[in-house]
Amino acid sequence: MVHPLTSRIEAFIRARDLVPPGGAVTCLVSGGADSTCLWHALRTLGYAVSAVHVHHGVRGEDSDADAGHCATEMGARVIHVEAVPTEAAMRELRYAVTEGCGPRATGHTASDQIETVLYRIVSSGSTRGIKVRREDGVVRPLLCLTREETAAYCEECGLPVRIDATNPETTRGLIRDEVLPLLRRLHPGADANLQALGEERPSLPRALEDTLVELLSSRAGSQSADLGNGVRAVREYDTLRLEGTVEWGPWTLESARDGLEVRTRRPGDHLAGRRKKVQDLLVDAKVPRAERDTWPVVVYGDAVVAVPGIAVAPGWDGVVEARRAR
Repeated sequence: MVHPLTSRIEAFIRARDLVPPGGAVTCLVSGGADSTCLWHALRTLGYAVSAVHVHHGVRGEDSDADAGHCATEMGARVIHVEAVPTEAAMRELRYAVTEGCGPRATGHTASDQIETVLYRIVSSGSTRGIKVRREDGVVRPLLCLTREETAAYCEECGLPVRIDATNPETTRGLIRDEVLPLLRRLHPGADANLQALGEERPSLPRALEDTLVELLSSRAGSQSADLGNGVRAVREYDTLRLEGTVEWGPWTLESARDGLEVRTRRPGDHLAGRRKKVQDLLVDAKVPRAERDTWPVVVYGDAVVAVPGIAVAPGWDGVVEARRAR
């Protein structure tokens, strides 16, 4: 029977295009529950999976046992390397010596993401998390699962795993065993919020970010800031809006009038000053059904003042300039 967690892993891979369906992938395995879960789940999902274990030898006989376990249980190729002093250095060395192994995947989980974000917050003030895909192509298909879930997967599937006895002594072990339990007592949503902080998102230029932070933190009830390129940010109490040129799919919308907003149609929408519904305007204009739910609608407050390319409310002629790319 296929374990239910495999469908979550598959959905995560598909949504982020991490590995082509049935494609080849090399799992970097340690023998622990996370990488064992990764190796087994990808095989179950029909990927062409191979395994590699990088033997650093820093734990003496335990390291030898890890290597033997990976070779025996997962058919892993064992690569021996010289020991390096830090966890970060060992990680980068693993990536370097496996570069010729084709597409690679590691068993980093959501739990690793949470611990990484927390450490970076206190050590550098950064909320940067573990990337789903590194610049060198290494992917992390298990960032959708917690460490508890990978352990349960291995137990339920009867997969033997190795336990790293040194883990509690590391920085990550300190965060996991002492810091996070305290944060969970402080707020039950600590894990989810830390994980959300680490999610990849487009970054703003520092100067623009500083301008927005200053605008949002101002005590003034209403304030605005010029963001450049004809765009202005306006904050009114707890609401922030951007004014200026709007790119909406193939449309470019401009207006010198303050307070206009762009959205899609809603049930019951009708053009201000007229009874005809926006839905009927779109049908009469022969807008394809597939485009009607994304067609821009310009509103002033609750009033629909323009349906670009189709109709304008009385008294609003020339207020909105709309261009559609061909």
